[in-house]
Amino acid sequence: MSMHGAPLAPRSCLNRGTRSPTNDTEVNAMRAAAWHRHGVAAIPVDDVPDPWLRQAITNEANRRWGRRNGENSHGR
Repeated sequence: MSMHGAPLAPRSCLNRGTRSPTNDTEVNAMRAAAWHRHGVAAIPVDDVPDPWLRQAITNEANRRWGRRNGENSHGR
């Protein structure tokens, strides 16, 4: 609570605890919006059933942004 005339506390989307976690429906809506507005496809690699395509996507992501933390390197 602020006193009369005192500045308000800063507001930020990074403020933890003021919003409930995003649910699956909201995440899918954000993925659809990213695709339609920006041409960006956000597909979890574990949701890609074809092993060749899944590996191709993983390889491209690793090339662009590096390996994920905890990713199995298969002995390499």
